[in-house]
Amino acid sequence: MKNLVILGATGSIGTQTLEVVDALPDRLSVVGLSAHRSWQTLFEEARTHNPAWVTLTDGSLKEVVDGEALPDDSELLWGESGIHRMVTAEETDVVVAAMVGAAGLRGTIWALEAGKSVALANKESLVVGGPIVTELAERNGCSLLPIDSEHSAILQSMAGSPHREIERIILTASGGPFRTTPLESFEDITVEQALRHPTWQMGTKITIDSATMMNKTLEVIEAHWLFDLPAEKIDVVIHPQSMIHSMVEFVDGSVIAQLSPPDMRLPIQYALTYPDRLPGPARKLDLASLGRLDFEEPDLERYPALRLGFDVVKRRGTSGAALNAANEVAVARFLEGQIRFPDIVRLCEDILESHPFDSAPTLDVLLSVDQWARKEAEAWTRSVSSRF
Repeated sequence: MKNLVILGATGSIGTQTLEVVDALPDRLSVVGLSAHRSWQTLFEEARTHNPAWVTLTDGSLKEVVDGEALPDDSELLWGESGIHRMVTAEETDVVVAAMVGAAGLRGTIWALEAGKSVALANKESLVVGGPIVTELAERNGCSLLPIDSEHSAILQSMAGSPHREIERIILTASGGPFRTTPLESFEDITVEQALRHPTWQMGTKITIDSATMMNKTLEVIEAHWLFDLPAEKIDVVIHPQSMIHSMVEFVDGSVIAQLSPPDMRLPIQYALTYPDRLPGPARKLDLASLGRLDFEEPDLERYPALRLGFDVVKRRGTSGAALNAANEVAVARFLEGQIRFPDIVRLCEDILESHPFDSAPTLDVLLSVDQWARKEAEAWTRSVSSRF
């Protein structure tokens, strides 16, 4: 039995993690849940799973939250101190890092410092804090297992092979909703259009990231840290059907791929039960119904965000922190109608190029760059939005 703390329990990954827990009651148990503002949903989850702790990170809710709605055995905690208490508790075995954004970095670091295994869905933990997170995991002998379908696919395809046998890894991308949209119409793309992903049902922020291909940019950076590979050994290919989640090419020319329907419950379960494979709730693959599998080279004019990921991998340091912060602001302002769709990547590129670069940053420096980039990005969006 593994006792889980799920950070970001009300989001897409968090709720699907609970579905996996429900399917494997003899292997998985929940001892802690967190959310930022969705307290009603969080309390509903608590009434079903009876965790020891429930944490809300938005302290402004203290006056409106009905604590009586929690089970008697669940203690309500608040803010970062609540996250820290849950992830470092003796009872906790695995921390599912499913919080969105850079806010998830501290929880991941605290868990690794306490020697806990981390099932990682929070891209920003590695994009922003890659060198710190991976060093902590190695030093404390912690498992750092990816929940992203692409990185889970790479882990499964590698099957423990040594680095000397790996020629490259190939991340697959659906191409998002604008794979065939004429480039001249990109300035007029609406929020509603960008949220219509062709194959995955995801949260709002990651759906926009998929439309710009920024999600793949962040995954390139993640893959660099997770698998200790240089930019030259990481590739991206467009695969519209989203059935092959990624591939590993070996030095002898063999390519091993992981296939499954686009169902996040499979990589979630694999991270939580690793190295075991068990029957679970994920959908099964019907090969005969696929018909065909297509692959395309990514068009960098259509997906300029991809260049930024490889730039970050080559420069390292504070580059990931600057890029991630800029993107979080850009996506939020696009969703609010303050900037146009192509402005998301334009903003990110400007902030990445102008940020105060540090090649060997501490956590404090990374967080400082994160804050600097957010302020600069806000100023950038105000400047751009005033023009239309």
